Amino acid sequence: MTDYERPLSFGVSLDPSAGAWGRTLRIARMAESSGLDHLAVQDHPYQPGHLDTWTLISHLSATTDRISFLTDVADLQLRPPVMLAKAAASLSVLTDGRLQLGVGGGGIPDAIASMGGPARRGQDMVAFAEESLGILRTALAGGVVQLHSTYHSVDGYRAGPVPPEPVGLWLGAQKPRMLALVGRSADGWISPLNLYVPPHEVPSRQRIIDEAAAEAGRDPRTLRRVYNVTGVIGAPAEGPGLVGDVRRWVDTLAEWAVDLGFDTFVFWPATDPERQLALFADEVVPAVRERVDALRSAR
Repeated sequence: MTDYERPLSFGVSLDPSAGAWGRTLRIARMAESSGLDHLAVQDHPYQPGHLDTWTLISHLSATTDRISFLTDVADLQLRPPVMLAKAAASLSVLTDGRLQLGVGGGGIPDAIASMGGPARRGQDMVAFAEESLGILRTALAGGVVQLHSTYHSVDGYRAGPVPPEPVGLWLGAQKPRMLALVGRSADGWISPLNLYVPPHEVPSRQRIIDEAAAEAGRDPRTLRRVYNVTGVIGAPAEGPGLVGDVRRWVDTLAEWAVDLGFDTFVFWPATDPERQLALFADEVVPAVRERVDALRSAR
């Protein structure tokens, strides 16, 4: 049982498909008006039907006022960390701090190579990601970036502008070496979808993060824990991921908060996204907040 007792937050994943643009805009506005915390956008630029993540977020930021954006997750092998920091800092300034930066080492090497990327794998990818996190952190703080290594050559870049609010560096990770990197160097963990990291596999991954954080002299309770959750609320009775009525969703997400340690849930509707978002924001989210508060108070 793991509860880091962090405040809960909730978001929805937006479809970056060019053909779904109108619906994506409606969902973004619905999410903000419903009080959700995050709009999450995946980053697979090698998909010919996908809009570019940064272009999409930048456009949506001009049509919203409060809700935060989350890259879920930006591909470090296709977005050099110095330029990624520049883009993130710029967007944070333009949105008054409405950005969290989810990043990943690059999980589809062949697709990355198809766009001219280096397609790193294994320990090579982990080492590259670790250096990239260091560059991102220095650049986002407005420092001078100077690094010459196997992976990066940055000769005294003076970073800026400085974001008005800290931009969280949340790392997407699934395997042990990347999970340990979360604990050592990131501000939080973004878990892949519950289809790929099912609940019964979460505790072992949380332990890897916590042990690495403790070894690095960090408090594991300071790290965010984000679960990407796909499924269907209500009918139909079948579908991928978490499927069931509102009560089952409330029971399950509350359990995943207090027993698995997640503080942020990003909903990926498996069907009828506008109706599903309404159910999630209006019925599931407030009930989960209330349930978790009650469970924590009882302890």
